[in-house]
Amino acid sequence: MAGNRTLVWLVDDVESVRKSIAAVLETADMRVRGYASAVDFLADFNPGTTGCLIVDHHMPGMTGLELLNHLKAGPAAPPTIVISAHGNQALRNRILAAGAVAMLDKPVDAGELIAVVERALVNAP
Repeated sequence: MAGNRTLVWLVDDVESVRKSIAAVLETADMRVRGYASAVDFLADFNPGTTGCLIVDHHMPGMTGLELLNHLKAGPAAPPTIVISAHGNQALRNRILAAGAVAMLDKPVDAGELIAVVERALVNAP
C-alpha cells in the first residue's frame, strides 16, 4: 500500500513532532501534509481525497477527539489514528468508540505507526 504514495494528513501542534513523524512516514513512501491545528487541517481537507489522518489528541482549540467527531458528522471521514503523550484507558475507550482506527502513545513506534496506517487504508473510502 505504501508504495502507492499514500497520503497522510498529520495534525499536531508541535512542529518537531510533525517533522519526526513525517520523516518516518516518508521512509515508507507516504506523502505527508502537516498541520499545526485542526482548523488548519479542516481549511485544506477535501473529503473526496483518499488518505489517512493522524491527529494528536491534546491540542489547543479542537482536540483530536473533537476533530474525529466533527469529521464523522460529514460525508466522508478518513480513517483516523489518534496519538497522545497523555493517554489513559478511559480516553482510549472514548476515542475508539468514536470510530478511530487506533490510538497510539507518544513517542510512537515507527514500525507500528506504518503498519497501522497501512491497515487503516485497506478500508479507506
